[in-house]
Amino acid sequence: MNRRTFLVTALAGTGALAIGVNLYSPSYVGVNKNLDSEHRLVFSLLVPVFLDGALPQTGSLRVAAQNRTIDAIVATVALLPADAREELEQLLTLLESRLGLLLLTGSMTPLLLRSPHELIEMLEKWRSSYLDMMVIAYQGLRELVMASYYACPEHWGRLNYEKPILFG
Repeated sequence: MNRRTFLVTALAGTGALAIGVNLYSPSYVGVNKNLDSEHRLVFSLLVPVFLDGALPQTGSLRVAAQNRTIDAIVATVALLPADAREELEQLLTLLESRLGLLLLTGSMTPLLLRSPHELIEMLEKWRSSYLDMMVIAYQGLRELVMASYYACPEHWGRLNYEKPILFG
């Protein structure tokens, strides 16, 4: 067997394996992708990473703040222009598929099975990537999460901001 045949065979085998793994998606306990059309699961993993230090430390308050932020993200996405919403949808769909994860992160491990440290590492690689597409994906997700969190008036207290009183 010559070198070229070996390389072509290895490349074809790797591609077939990646497609096979992508087509085989085991169902995770409690996850129904049909009910997650707004990508709430992905955001529930990303919100604590982007808002590290801003979320309350108390468990129930932390969960309430995360849920409120995800609701705000869903509302914000609905207000985006159609082309921006479509690009965001494509990114989130890629993050939910194993082949997409392989392309974007170099690993097929689902985000749900990654530790917070691994998610931070993934996002840091995006932030400092030489590919503009990865930097834009990082910045877009970060701005969406941060803007949605601080759009909620109950989070303004941590900034020592008070809503102006308008006299009319």
